[in-house]
Amino acid sequence: MSVSFWKDKPVLRAVLLLAGLVMIALGVNVGFGGIRTLGLQGGGDFFQVMNADAFTAQDNHIRFLGGFWLGAGLFVLAGAFWLRQLGPVLIAIAVMVFVGGLARLSVFDSDIVLSGAVLPSLLTELIAFPLLGLWVLRVMRRG
Repeated sequence: MSVSFWKDKPVLRAVLLLAGLVMIALGVNVGFGGIRTLGLQGGGDFFQVMNADAFTAQDNHIRFLGGFWLGAGLFVLAGAFWLRQLGPVLIAIAVMVFVGGLARLSVFDSDIVLSGAVLPSLLTELIAFPLLGLWVLRVMRRG
């Protein structure tokens, strides 16, 4: 990375770089590992397949979602380098992540949503990403 990269909005660019890398890792984990994942977030058996045909179809859908997350992460990472050009895309991704966080609440089970396994992700989705989107919007408005 050149010195000029860090001159214009260095903290925002660093946050986008880090967020993009994390999203890419998570996308690879699910996109290429399916429901079982590649184990990048910890592993272990946590389910038993009772219907192989249904499982393979759902596993394929989950792989798509992982690939979608991977793609979003690539855009966030690219946004660290081309902030002004990709600003609207970054804002859209922040909104989509927020909507995904809201979807988690459809479980209607506070024991799950507030668990240590879910709460950090939920807070990131409902608080950090909207703030990131607003930060990018503010930079875009300042021109």
